[in-house]
Amino acid sequence: MSTVADKLAKKSTHKTGAKQVRLRLVYVDFWSALKLSFLAAVALAIVTVVSFFLIYMVVKTTGLIDRVDEFFTSFSDGGVSLEAFVGLPQVMAFAAIVAILNLVVVTVLGAVVAGIYNLAVKVTGGLLVGFTSN
Repeated sequence: MSTVADKLAKKSTHKTGAKQVRLRLVYVDFWSALKLSFLAAVALAIVTVVSFFLIYMVVKTTGLIDRVDEFFTSFSDGGVSLEAFVGLPQVMAFAAIVAILNLVVVTVLGAVVAGIYNLAVKVTGGLLVGFTSN
């Protein structure tokens, strides 16, 4: 039974100046995938917190929160203030919660994808990757 890798190896019979190597990725280490996905999740969490802060500052500076607060107080007879719910501490707490949830989800997803890939390799034979040296 001929595989795609065998067909590609037969196809490239011409000589080139650089050495070409075709390798098959047949295993992804679970702990390596977990560490890498955790690192990516930490970067995403930092970006999330900073972007929440910057967006809040832009919205606060433009006066949009004050306008919406006036709109809500006109309906509630001054009993409800939006500023109490959408202050900087509340926004940053929400950003921290979202960042922590993203951290957990992305880390677990990286581990699950590595496990699924390792199971799929048993059926498909792996991913053919070509390398060349210059």
